Amino acid sequence: MRSFFVISAIGRDRPGIVADVTELIFECGCNLEDSSMTLLGDHFALLILLSGQGEGLSERLQRGCKRLEWDKGLTVFITALQGEIPGHGLHPEPDYEVRVVGLDRAGIVYRTSKLLASKGINITDLHTHVEPAPTTGSPVFTMAVEVSVPKEMDRKTLRKDLESLAEELQVEISLTKLPRKG
Repeated sequence: MRSFFVISAIGRDRPGIVADVTELIFECGCNLEDSSMTLLGDHFALLILLSGQGEGLSERLQRGCKRLEWDKGLTVFITALQGEIPGHGLHPEPDYEVRVVGLDRAGIVYRTSKLLASKGINITDLHTHVEPAPTTGSPVFTMAVEVSVPKEMDRKTLRKDLESLAEELQVEISLTKLPRKG
């Protein structure tokens, strides 16, 4: 029976981090099922869903993660998951993107995610970044959030709630239907 694990790793960015972590996965006879990897400041972060089978797999992965910490200077966490492959068919695919753009300020992600959660909307992917405005140099915050909106939810009400939040936060918020996958 296949077992599933999530590895999260972070370290100061340098060439070879992806190779170091995926070498461990390969050496343990595992398969990389899904991943998200990105540069955050001067650190590189990886989240990897992997699967494998065999006696002692968990222990081999644990030892390999310790080796990555000692030899490669990464901070690594590994979590064993229970049951079928997580995320495959358990949650609906994202069907909308919420995009927020405005002057950077504390609380934008919190207030937006709190509103979405209060409506039973699941966030499936979230990316943010701040960059200087071309003319003024003021920090402009951009957030792109892929979400699964419950079928029974009234889209007009959701748009009005997002418009109200945009006014409160003094940002622009858009809600766009995503193209269907497959």
